[in-house]
Amino acid sequence: MKNFSTWMLVLFMIMFWVFRVIVVLMDELNLDFGGIEPLNASLEIILCFVVFVCIILVVKRKMIGGLLYLLSYGMYFGVNVYDSINGIINVTTESASNLINYTNIFISIVAMILAVAVVLDLLADKSRKLNPKDKKTDWFYKNKDFDRKLDDRADKNNYRTL
Repeated sequence: MKNFSTWMLVLFMIMFWVFRVIVVLMDELNLDFGGIEPLNASLEIILCFVVFVCIILVVKRKMIGGLLYLLSYGMYFGVNVYDSINGIINVTTESASNLINYTNIFISIVAMILAVAVVLDLLADKSRKLNPKDKKTDWFYKNKDFDRKLDDRADKNNYRTL
């Protein structure tokens, strides 16, 4: 994790995870958290554990962590975004005018954007993991000017050291 963007995405993942843990905790304690409620409290508890594992995998630069993060958030928040936006467009439900629903839609959209950004960052960073660059040594080892050229004057003797 050498990029600033990767550090920021992991930081946002952790902050959003803590936020969702607080939302579930407030819901379990029957306290109001500014009208923000979990979509499904029991599923969100499971999701918090899955996301914790995904954060560890993303820090280790494993693609499976980013894909699992996108898949879990897509199945949890993405369905909510789709259903809510369809409800707003069709105005078939009376909940379309509820401010709490708009807040939950906004949070779900932020979660989906974060998940897509993490996967894109992992995809963009894949080549750097295979061929890492180290400025401390690359100037010498990857520079043709410093390659040692052997000529006829090179010492070819095998001296014994005692």
